[in-house]
Amino acid sequence: MAHIDLKQPILDKNDRLAKENRALFAEKKVFVVDLLASPGSGKTSTILATINALRDEFNIAVIEGDIASSVDSEKIKEHGIPAVQINTGGACHLESDMIRRAVEVLDLDNLDLIILENVGNLVCPTDFDLGENMKAMILSVPEGDDKPLKYPGVFQAASAIILNKVDTLPVFDFNEELFRDHIANLNPQAPLFPISATKGDGVDAWASWLAGKIRALKAS
Repeated sequence: MAHIDLKQPILDKNDRLAKENRALFAEKKVFVVDLLASPGSGKTSTILATINALRDEFNIAVIEGDIASSVDSEKIKEHGIPAVQINTGGACHLESDMIRRAVEVLDLDNLDLIILENVGNLVCPTDFDLGENMKAMILSVPEGDDKPLKYPGVFQAASAIILNKVDTLPVFDFNEELFRDHIANLNPQAPLFPISATKGDGVDAWASWLAGKIRALKAS
């Protein structure tokens, strides 16, 4: 029986366009973070906390990916940050051609950092290169310490892992030591940043690490 691989041609096209995106971002020296997480993990609040920590030094824009609505991009714009909304129309991830169209309305010459808020999903976005400098992922405490075992791919793809809502640790049955062991087994190179995005706890450590990456790109 013949086997037809429908996924590979899609990925091949996506990777080609991602390469073009990466070359454009490198030329403009704009650092790009692809942020992955489940719905309700606190992506937007983490983005806003990151912006507040970095905006005095860097010019930042956000590209919001969602199946529908522009709620998150409106929240970003309220803080005076350029935001572009991408509605995927049912697709569970962003793709590189979507990013290319989105950045056409951004002033790349005057940007240092673009944060891509991917569609809330721990599976589909992992396979799609967008031309970003790195993927980072957020897990919130209420989601449980076993998520690295259930979705290892996203934890392995991430260059940094954020554990959000740590202020709720006393409320939920979340074994932080076990979670750290899972991360160490799957991706020992990735730093782990425990934060509470809404309260600000731990955000400075994450933002400082990210700032170092941006400065390194600017100096290269």
